[in-house]
Amino acid sequence: MIELKTPGEIEAMRAAGRVVATTLATVRAAARPGVSLLELDEVAATVIAEAGAKPAFLHYHPEWAPGPFPGTICTSVNDAIVHGVPGRLRLAEGDLVSIDSAAVLDGWCGDSTISFVVGAADPADLALIAATERALAAGIAAAVPGNRLGDIAHAIGVVAREAGYGIMADHGGHGIGRAMHEDPHVANEGRAGRGLVLRPGLTLAVEPMFTGGGLDAYRADSDGWTLRTADGSRAAHSEHTIAVTEDGARVLTLV
Repeated sequence: MIELKTPGEIEAMRAAGRVVATTLATVRAAARPGVSLLELDEVAATVIAEAGAKPAFLHYHPEWAPGPFPGTICTSVNDAIVHGVPGRLRLAEGDLVSIDSAAVLDGWCGDSTISFVVGAADPADLALIAATERALAAGIAAAVPGNRLGDIAHAIGVVAREAGYGIMADHGGHGIGRAMHEDPHVANEGRAGRGLVLRPGLTLAVEPMFTGGGLDAYRADSDGWTLRTADGSRAAHSEHTIAVTEDGARVLTLV
């Protein structure tokens, strides 16, 4: 079931989104060569707790997963596309890092992802990250009343294919609100003019996930969570929680 949110509920989601945005900014500032992913997870946990919120990923257990997620944030490095588990790995100069954070505040969720390079960056990595950010912006721009979900998917997919990047198969964005994952699914590629009509009050997490090698295929790690590019190429991921309003899309996961 798709629940349209009231203006007051969207404001509550905005408060949760601000917590997520602050968490991501703080984690990014702490990400330096030699810092472990566990240390970044601890930084995120502190920010979320001090805001009076709860991490949405911690202990999250979808039916396909082997067990509950053990971290506060998802930490995906280099060829890891999504769902990277924060562990003892220490960041190195030039690592491409994606941090996915979601928090629950007063019963409402926010969800956002940033990708960045630690220290000196390979221009190819910066181009890949920039493409996900352009695609995210294009998808958000398409989220206006009267458009359809396919318009968001088409806008994202065009950016990836024109740049020669792959799009992670079978994954995309989602509805969000009282739960982190709600209907509808928001594909990262599709035909314009198809799918659900967008209406004011619809809240979505829009999240392009691109692979640098141009392949859509991926593989799962033995931890059952981390998903990596099939060819070992690097990946990037960008995400915002948005609300469809009469005036267009409103981004809820900004500081």
